[in-house]
Amino acid sequence: MSWRDFWNGEHKIYVNARHHRLHFELIGRDICDLIESPSTHMLDYGCGEAGASNLIAKKCEGLLLFDTAPNVRAKLLADFASNPKIRILDEAALANIEAHSLDLVVINSVLQYLSHGECMDALILCKSKLKPQGRLIIGDVIPKESGALGDTKALLSFALHGGFFIAACLGLLATFFSDYRKLRSSIGLTRYSEDEAFTLLSKQGFKAERASHNIGHNQTRMTFIAKPQA
Repeated sequence: MSWRDFWNGEHKIYVNARHHRLHFELIGRDICDLIESPSTHMLDYGCGEAGASNLIAKKCEGLLLFDTAPNVRAKLLADFASNPKIRILDEAALANIEAHSLDLVVINSVLQYLSHGECMDALILCKSKLKPQGRLIIGDVIPKESGALGDTKALLSFALHGGFFIAACLGLLATFFSDYRKLRSSIGLTRYSEDEAFTLLSKQGFKAERASHNIGHNQTRMTFIAKPQA
């Protein structure tokens, strides 16, 4: 099983409905704060369930959602078919997006599931779709020294403040026996130091800075804001 297979199938990453709702509400607010203009044309690359998309779409002119997993795309089509601002893309549709037409590309909580080669390919594609003055935001990047303990502490803190602490504890126990833990042990998650992230982005033609706040609840992880270099 690959990470793509995992996300394309059934999983229990969210411990209950409250966790699911609060997770996407927080991500939605954080991304909305990064949208500079209501005329923004935006791509959410590797969007997953994209549970905050209706909220994000209110802040921009158009929102493109792309994910490689067919079952995820089918759910997105069902969830957002009624929103005229939202369009769901497969690989072919993404490739056909007009060059240099996007104001903003967000890649959130994705890099850890990509190899270095896949990450470079994604950055090259995103740069080709961004306007010269556009921005690339990469969120939830796992630092090189980070481990499962930091993620656990961040989740429990989020759960304590969000009112689902007991469910989170039970969920962590269930995760120990899950495919997610097995994949994390066998395939692993791709991690970057801050300097490695800057170097990667620079090699693909971006000038980047680290944001003061990571997208989402886990502030042990990193968000980078990058702009294409001339």
